Amino acid sequence: MSQYAKDSEPEATRRDASDAESSRASRGWWDRNADDYQREHGAFLGDDRFVWGPEGLDEADAALLGPTAELKGRRILEIGAGAAQCSRWLAAQGALPVALDLSHRQLQHALRIAGDDSDGTLDLVEADAGALPFRDGSFDLACSAYGALPFVADPVQVLREVRRVLRPGGRFVFSVTHPIRWAFPDEPGPEGLSVAASYFDRTPYVEQDENGRAEYVEHHRTVGDRVRDVVAAGFRLVDLVEPEWPDWNTQEWGGWSPLRGHLIPGTAIFVCTADSA
Repeated sequence: MSQYAKDSEPEATRRDASDAESSRASRGWWDRNADDYQREHGAFLGDDRFVWGPEGLDEADAALLGPTAELKGRRILEIGAGAAQCSRWLAAQGALPVALDLSHRQLQHALRIAGDDSDGTLDLVEADAGALPFRDGSFDLACSAYGALPFVADPVQVLREVRRVLRPGGRFVFSVTHPIRWAFPDEPGPEGLSVAASYFDRTPYVEQDENGRAEYVEHHRTVGDRVRDVVAAGFRLVDLVEPEWPDWNTQEWGGWSPLRGHLIPGTAIFVCTADSA
């Protein structure tokens, strides 16, 4: 849930939010907060590191997309790429990544980080994940580290779009806030260790202005919902990874912290394949 307060504090509530409202709110929120986000988390994310979540699980170690040596020459779509740190790591492995994000300001940070070192192996695309501007079967692999899926009202539409642009046998790996976290307050300290809401309440979390206009929207899906969404979109789920909090990681990131991370999972990573029909 959002952590960057502006001049006027928005009202936090739980209410329905359509796909269009969610998309508009996400674009605006990330455009407004991209600078703060990169300033606060840029050192942890690195300029060319592929991290799956606040725990710090690194793709270089996890190889959830497949053996690193086999990424060379693969066309890979990163959805919700932010400043394209993950895509930059993929490019360093010899892959051909495309970094897609809804936020223009986040992609400007991708250009800032690249500076004069860009060699043309990384493409940036500003677009909505629910309507990918690519031909069918354009990519070998796809990935999303906390990008798009937590913020859309219709995750199956996004998953179907990813399935469409993947070649048969392609793999899609995405990480989201672990669904169990929705039952707990979004606090890193002891106050975040007691159940405060129903895990089964799918009502979106919304921050809205004084006129009721959504400025930030996040959608909750249970673990079962996520599995059913994956299957409904035509994927086969091959793994569900719940990273444990490592001893080396002493940072707090919003509601994520060593205290909570050693007790309850904070991230869920879904590994899916687009098998031939």
